[in-house]
Amino acid sequence: MTALKQYQRLESVGLWRASPLAQRREVVVSFGDASLIISEGRSDMALSHWSLPAVERLNPGGMPALYSPGGDAIETLEIEDAAMVSALSTVHQALEDRKPRPGRLRHYLLSGGLALVLGLGFFWMPSALIEHTAQVVPPAKRAEIGRLVLADMVSMTGAPCAEPSGLTALGKLRDRVMGPGNGELLVLPEGLELTAHVPGRVVLISRKLLEDQDGPDAVAGFILAERLREDAEDSMLDLLRAIGLRATFGLLTTGDLPAASLAGYGDLVLTRDRKPVDTADLLARFAEAGVPATPYAKVLDPTGGATADLIAGDPYAVTPPPEPVIADGDWVTLQGICSN
Repeated sequence: MTALKQYQRLESVGLWRASPLAQRREVVVSFGDASLIISEGRSDMALSHWSLPAVERLNPGGMPALYSPGGDAIETLEIEDAAMVSALSTVHQALEDRKPRPGRLRHYLLSGGLALVLGLGFFWMPSALIEHTAQVVPPAKRAEIGRLVLADMVSMTGAPCAEPSGLTALGKLRDRVMGPGNGELLVLPEGLELTAHVPGRVVLISRKLLEDQDGPDAVAGFILAERLREDAEDSMLDLLRAIGLRATFGLLTTGDLPAASLAGYGDLVLTRDRKPVDTADLLARFAEAGVPATPYAKVLDPTGGATADLIAGDPYAVTPPPEPVIADGDWVTLQGICSN
């Protein structure tokens, strides 16, 4: 693309935040092949790659310019360099010009459908209204609500761990177990026993769980189990049931969910018992992801008695997985993610 080629040698300094609760870091920002590369200035180590078509400016017209790698992402980047801001604007406009433009019919259908839903909402049972609202909340709003939940629990957990090399290793674990672009992992320094999840497809991992394991297999198993719980029951549905009908109706009609309405929900996420998952479904996920089930089962019950079915059905009990979850060096680095 001509608009990209003319900027491929352009670099600037920026302030990058790995998550809403992480500290900002000074980084070097440059263009790659269809991506924006965020690197550590002293070592040139790449900290993150953002797909250019997905980059969004969060404060149009404001300075410093604030960007994110997509509507459901948790990273942000501040840039004051006018040349880089202009370059990003030019590339974004070029990409927008190439997108197909939907007709008005879809807009009218969606608007009419919303009006119908609002009219019928007065006659629905509360549970039906909550279920419908959970279904129509878009990914970007889910991610925003997930960040509000994290903010509600930060007094109990501390900010998510953000040692830079540990974050890189955490990204490798995420891509290996969950798939690229299919959610996020955050490590909490305290307040969480094992794992949990919040809206926006964010899985939370206890620092202690990381530090107590000899390898990544058991942690990968907990991530798979947590994603299975979320697939079995939408986390947004669980949240709306907890905060009540009034806040749910406000979200449906205005698109906003005040932070005050979520007060206390973070504590519920951290302290409630994790729901059991179907053993056959979980074993299928272990097989698909190439992760052995036995290490996860042994953390749940060191004797193996309560998890005998998981151990007996381990798809890699005899033949090891085709590749490790992550390399040994990355695992050691990941265990130090809370060292800052």
